[in-house]
Amino acid sequence: MDGAWVGTWRPHRPRGPIMAQFTSPGPKYSIPGTTGYLVHNPTKTKAPAYTFQRAKPPVTDSCSPGPRYYVQPSITRNGKYVAPAQHMGGLPKITTEVTPGPSDYSTDKANQHLYKCAPAQSMAFRHKAINTNETPGPGTYTLPRLVGPNTAYTHASPCYSMKGKSKHNGFAEDLSKTPGPAAFPKVELDTYKKRAPMYTMGSKSGIGGDKTVKPGPADYCPGKVTLIKPQAPAPTFGLRHSLYTTPLLSLQ
Repeated sequence: MDGAWVGTWRPHRPRGPIMAQFTSPGPKYSIPGTTGYLVHNPTKTKAPAYTFQRAKPPVTDSCSPGPRYYVQPSITRNGKYVAPAQHMGGLPKITTEVTPGPSDYSTDKANQHLYKCAPAQSMAFRHKAINTNETPGPGTYTLPRLVGPNTAYTHASPCYSMKGKSKHNGFAEDLSKTPGPAAFPKVELDTYKKRAPMYTMGSKSGIGGDKTVKPGPADYCPGKVTLIKPQAPAPTFGLRHSLYTTPLLSLQ
């Protein structure tokens, strides 16, 4: 639709939408900036960014209190400077004791050890008189015994000891209280006879790392001892000895 001319321009139908003809939210939205690293405009290329680290905190060991404390002038880098001075203290308490004086010593007695002197007799007090009447009487001494087994200087005579009558084999002994045959233990045959061969049967031991088949007790024939001995062992049956007979034991 063509209208009247407005100067050199005549209004006509626009070919596309014009943003000025529409309302906008205003300055509510902001365009991201093109500087910096954070919140950068995504439509623009980022330049190389360099990070600046903040200053490190002071180390605890080297941290000083600062001007808060007053440092004495005597404090130097080598330590505290102290001028030479004498220590003044109170008089210690002295415990007074009674000590000997000059008059308590006698130097005359020491001259006999240093210089030669003439022989001198010492005078002492008379001893107490001894009472000669206090002599031991006859009952004070004891003569050695002459009778019995333990004499001092004489030969002892034969001594015979006498004791009470024993109840064994006496007239009042009760023979019914004697032990019977069952009271004595059974004497093993191997005590007074030659011991026969004995074979023990134990439990089967655990098989170790070798898994091969081992021979068992049934694989051996202990009766064939004539290969190494002239004759197989044979037990003998004899008469039972009396329990009251002393067995003959060798000292080997």
